[in-house]
Amino acid sequence: MSEPGREPLRIGILGAARITERALVDPARAVGHRLVAVAARDRSRAEAFAAAHGVERVAASYADLLADPEVEAVYNPLANGLHGPWNLAALAAGKHVLSEKPSASNAAEAAEVREAAAKAGTVFMEGFHYLFHPVTRRLHEIVASGELGELRRVEALVAIPAPDDSDPRWSLPLAGGALMDLGCYSLHAVRMLAPWAGGAPKLVSARGGERAGAPGVDEWLDAELAFPGGAAGSARCHMAYDELEMSCRIIGSLGEASAPNFVLPHLDDRVVVRTAEGERTERLGTRSSYTYQLEAFADRVRGGGPLPLDADDALATMSLIDDSYRAAGFEPRPRTTLAG
Repeated sequence: MSEPGREPLRIGILGAARITERALVDPARAVGHRLVAVAARDRSRAEAFAAAHGVERVAASYADLLADPEVEAVYNPLANGLHGPWNLAALAAGKHVLSEKPSASNAAEAAEVREAAAKAGTVFMEGFHYLFHPVTRRLHEIVASGELGELRRVEALVAIPAPDDSDPRWSLPLAGGALMDLGCYSLHAVRMLAPWAGGAPKLVSARGGERAGAPGVDEWLDAELAFPGGAAGSARCHMAYDELEMSCRIIGSLGEASAPNFVLPHLDDRVVVRTAEGERTERLGTRSSYTYQLEAFADRVRGGGPLPLDADDALATMSLIDDSYRAAGFEPRPRTTLAG
């Protein structure tokens, strides 16, 4: 439940995306926050969503939801290309924003989101929920402890079976592509090792493959990175893979640590450590990473608690995404002009 004596967040939801149940509805129910309103381009979808998930009311439009004075925080799970425009609109309305990743379609738009967040003075967070789970926190603790020795390499792969051809993740105008939907996790996981690698990594090279029937949209992309301290990174993604794989492996001079599913640790909460002393498996718990994320977001909004994800971090990730696209022979995603 929400912390005793602390008012629950009053959250408005943009759209009726499938991810919302797992990413927001269940966590809000678990920790006691209010789902005040939902809006969708199809009102009947919003009404069905509200009825199914206990949302208090339906707003006539996204704009009406943002104008609702009772809504103080907005969750944005829209198609990738609509993240930027509606994040900007929510910030302009003075709302706190929890946005699904990525925060925008390209780095230029992400920079606008950063400026808008600074102007609004509200909390902006990009939803890299994995970072809050004990699995990732433990990986970082192991690296920091020195047990693995000097950091040499990190390898992250996020891959899923192919969505339907009609899925917006295959749409260039909606900022689709494997790197946008999946590879952002891989790049972010590599970036987060900067404190133990002499600073932020830079792109060395990238290669990718185009989705048949979807010009300009990447089906897969592999990026190689280098840290100032000499360590290397591999960030891979594939959106038409044989199976679901979301693994992270951290290799040091004295051993390695890996998480078989760092993105969805409620499905596999193992951290496996291998050194000269042997191999051990630690289990860190299957509580949802989204629940940890919502707790951290609410703590920031209500109490000014620490938050490792903000608009500056979102811009850094988006810049690396754009660089990777260019290096692999793709163009950065175009800005979306669609509205809801």
